[in-house]
Amino acid sequence: MDHITPDFLVLGLGWYAVFLIAITCHEAAHAWSAMLLGDPTGYYAGQVTLNPGPHISREPLGTVVVPVITYLLNGLMLGWASAPYDPHWEIQSPRRALLMALAGPLANLVLVVIAGIVLRIGFHAGWFHDTDPFTYVFSAQGFPTEIAARIMVLFAIMFTLNLILFVFNLIPLPPLDGSAIWPVVLSPRALTRYLEFRSQPSFVILGIIVAASVFPRVFWPVESVARRLLELS
Repeated sequence: MDHITPDFLVLGLGWYAVFLIAITCHEAAHAWSAMLLGDPTGYYAGQVTLNPGPHISREPLGTVVVPVITYLLNGLMLGWASAPYDPHWEIQSPRRALLMALAGPLANLVLVVIAGIVLRIGFHAGWFHDTDPFTYVFSAQGFPTEIAARIMVLFAIMFTLNLILFVFNLIPLPPLDGSAIWPVVLSPRALTRYLEFRSQPSFVILGIIVAASVFPRVFWPVESVARRLLELS
């Protein structure tokens, strides 16, 4: 692991801080919107909070172990968290459940916009010079020493990671948020079969595998458009 250098570890701390913000906002948005729409399960579980502690306590594997391992292996921090909800409420109120599901990715989109605004302000204020902060998102080689430049790298990570979460979670395959569309559009008979399949772990694993294979084809065009809108040049 020759790539694990002091700069790489420093960048990793930035990645983890951004990762916690992203998943905390995502899951808090799920729980908060569910509460407003009639399912207080997440609220009573303490998930309507921007404090990452309850989210880490609920999913320590997905919020601590897996992110650290994936970053050390390939420089990209992956993981997950979850907010509980009432599955009976989902079946009885599929449209409300869809809005609850969409709240998580929308929270990530808001963070993308916030990061983009800060990056634009930083660019025009001269907080980084000829170097594109996105250069360091996946590589700590030549990591800038200026505090302002490092802050801009953090916001470039926030922009990228939240865009990844936004696009990935909208793929309509279980267990991703986009799959909440199926109870809305399927006939009662087809929905019954779908729910039977969804309850099987093998079906969920297959959904993740297919979503991961489809994701690059969906993400890179979206990322290209988002970067053009950002116009850091």
